[in-house]
Amino acid sequence: MFNTEARLMHRFPAQPVRTDTRAWRAQVWISFGVALTLCATGLAWLPGADLDRAFMVMGYLFTLTSAFTLAKFVRDNEGRRQDTPQWGALVWGGFSAAMALTAWGLWRMDLSPTYKAFLAVSWLFMVSSAFTLAKTLRDAQEARLAMSHGHRQEDAQ
Repeated sequence: MFNTEARLMHRFPAQPVRTDTRAWRAQVWISFGVALTLCATGLAWLPGADLDRAFMVMGYLFTLTSAFTLAKFVRDNEGRRQDTPQWGALVWGGFSAAMALTAWGLWRMDLSPTYKAFLAVSWLFMVSSAFTLAKTLRDAQEARLAMSHGHRQEDAQ
């Protein structure tokens, strides 16, 4: 927590705390929910073997969790490296592997081009909305920390 506060003071020493609007937060959550719903619908109705469905569900979940991990890693290391290079390689490698393996799975499945396009677009929508949600949540956390830090400074004066 202290590292985040110190970083905020360094980045925004005299600026007022900016927060996202309720409309933006609603749009982010709605987009994420719609993306998850589209992915779940596509996977639930996926024709073919059970093994193919299981592979795709694992790929989508691996991509989703690695997107959140990557978003946190990038934000934590903004400006100054906080994590080891090995952790960075693992995070980037995990996200790359998730994207590559899921794309490979989509490519090799015997599906109509329309169904593949639906799965691919909903998958990319999910990844994009996960990054946006992670950023929005982190912005809100940093705004709360900055506001509480500002109140402590005012109380000390």
